[in-house]
Amino acid sequence: MKDTIGHASAEEVAAMLDWAAAEGWNPGLGDAEAFLAADPGGFLVARVDGEAVASVSVVSYGEDFGFLGFYICRPEFRGKGHGWAVWQAGMARMGDRTVGLDGVPAQRENYRKSGFALAHRNVRYAGRVMVQAPADPRIRPVDPALAPAVIAFDRRFFPAPRDAFTSAWISGGGRRLALAFVDDGDVLGYGVIRPCRVGYKIGPLFALDEGIAEALFRALAAEANGAELFIDPPVPNGAATRLAEQHGMAPVFETARMYRGPAPHLPLGRTWGITTFELG
Repeated sequence: MKDTIGHASAEEVAAMLDWAAAEGWNPGLGDAEAFLAADPGGFLVARVDGEAVASVSVVSYGEDFGFLGFYICRPEFRGKGHGWAVWQAGMARMGDRTVGLDGVPAQRENYRKSGFALAHRNVRYAGRVMVQAPADPRIRPVDPALAPAVIAFDRRFFPAPRDAFTSAWISGGGRRLALAFVDDGDVLGYGVIRPCRVGYKIGPLFALDEGIAEALFRALAAEANGAELFIDPPVPNGAATRLAEQHGMAPVFETARMYRGPAPHLPLGRTWGITTFELG
């Protein structure tokens, strides 16, 4: 039996999404292409006799920040060291960068032993939201002309530039829909909805105030047309969790946002839904 660790192929990244679905993480149907755009070398797998058995994503956003996700070992291969081996390889790739992750609470102590400290909690809300899209001309689909302004707005909400990822995320691939709130030429908020293995997920939802967040949420939620809808607000933004609850959504899952290294100062009060648990 030969064990190796290497960069994941596009097919193996697609398999990682299947593994995530089996764990109940409900990835988007078209996530793989946008994830690979963020950092094509940031997805690692452990292989046994050429077969991928464990994974981790260690996406680099420049020289100072990275995000870890997809830390999964297939159930039949657990307890044999494959997960720990790919974890070590991933952390070696991160070097001295500050690294973020969204981990399930049960693993928080294990992440702490690897140098991660809790920053805040995120809670996934789910529900069937029946709303009509607001008739507001300031809510616009993100087209190529608007994309640069949306990418610039996104930079306020993440610890490092992620222009390649954001460009792919808002492009409409994977049946994603990106909407921006534009007033007098200025982007004041934006959000993305995408179909997932189950229902639809909104992420991100960034807005400068509650009224803009509500308008964008309604416009995005209308696209789900009554299918099950998910959004992942950070718990420190009480207005964001109230927004979800006011639309009949309820908590179903949570993660611990943790960092190895200095925790970045992010505008959580204007973050109504994080982008993804996998890439931050």
